Amino acid sequence: MHPFRGTLCAGSGPPHGVRPCLRVADCVFWWHDSRVAWNAPNVQRPDPLLIADERRSLDSWLDYHRATLLWKCAGLSAAQLAERPVATSALSLLGLVRHMAECERLWFRIRFAGEPVRRLYYWSPDQPQSEIDLAAADSAETDFATYAAEVPEVRRAVAGRSLDERFRYGTRGQPERDLRWVYVHMIEEYARHNGHADMIRELVDGTTGR
Repeated sequence: MHPFRGTLCAGSGPPHGVRPCLRVADCVFWWHDSRVAWNAPNVQRPDPLLIADERRSLDSWLDYHRATLLWKCAGLSAAQLAERPVATSALSLLGLVRHMAECERLWFRIRFAGEPVRRLYYWSPDQPQSEIDLAAADSAETDFATYAAEVPEVRRAVAGRSLDERFRYGTRGQPERDLRWVYVHMIEEYARHNGHADMIRELVDGTTGR
């Protein structure tokens, strides 16, 4: 168990004796030096921009959905995050955080930017979504830190790159896509899974919210 507890703050400085650690969108992880059981950090969501150019609008909505997923997890223990409350489904809140960290790296950094980095979680044809299937409470704090570290890496990878920039990936005749497509796909992916997260959170502890 890591001896620091995380909190997410937006637009404020760290409490006394606390050092900043990681930033996701407009939210910052502050690690508290307290010997207490880890819980998913609290988060304040940035509102999407109402008037913006295309790139700023896409970034705004993607950041909103990133923060929404973390918001759905806020305050839960590692054990609660790993719960699979639907008997016929492997989905858990922790599995969704791991899955979206994997999607961020896969689409933006590996497929679009062509960076020589490995996938975050084990993958095989027989277990294509191990990040969901193998999510476990004992890795929850590490998995949240992994997600928080991946988002700024994604932002770095796409900084200054045109939405019109095209790419192909793989060796099986994949069609060309552009960076704009990746943004829209990721917003759609988050929106779909945030709906799952909304239902899972209610089943775990009764919390509801938009």
